[in-house]
Amino acid sequence: MLNDIKQPRLVKTLLIIFIVEWLVLAINPYYRSDWLLENVLVVIYFPVIIALRKRVTFSNLSYLLMFIFLFLHIIGAHYTYAEVPYDKWFKAITGNTLNGLIGFERNHFDRLVHLLYGVLLYIPFREIAVQRARLTGFWSYFLPYTFIVSSTVLYEQIEWAAAEIFGGELGMAYLGTQGDVWDGHKDMGLASIGALLTLWWCVRKDKKATSQ
Repeated sequence: MLNDIKQPRLVKTLLIIFIVEWLVLAINPYYRSDWLLENVLVVIYFPVIIALRKRVTFSNLSYLLMFIFLFLHIIGAHYTYAEVPYDKWFKAITGNTLNGLIGFERNHFDRLVHLLYGVLLYIPFREIAVQRARLTGFWSYFLPYTFIVSSTVLYEQIEWAAAEIFGGELGMAYLGTQGDVWDGHKDMGLASIGALLTLWWCVRKDKKATSQ
């Protein structure tokens, strides 16, 4: 089981995999300027996690969830979120496109990652809230949810500001709206739904643990 793996070994393994992925996908990205913008998140993330490690004991699960999110983000940075060729990959395996089977008309990789932002990062944020703010009960579940929602809103505002500043093709590539005027609203909604799903899972898990 994941909890049985010694944490230093797990963290080292995930870090090596991430570095290899980053180096490979840093080679000839679809749009170098957009790749640089997307990697600002990575540049910010690692110093924050290193600083937090001295104050928060993250679980193995949290490290794995954060790794999955960053792994997907680096894929989006390489291709740009609007052009990740998941349909091509799916067709190579199954002979059919995923969009064709489901009935999608746009590239939904960005939608998936926004949903997973809430699903995957709720638990790390909750561990921070519980250990640093000493939260229990309702607030230990609700505060991480509000952080997911507020950080998603902030990110969408940063995206908008960056698009306004850089403009042109770079601005459009970074936004990745694909012509949907409600793109930002949907992204925020999906992140909120993802966080609610993990909140619900955490409540059920904790209730089951206390009843045993």
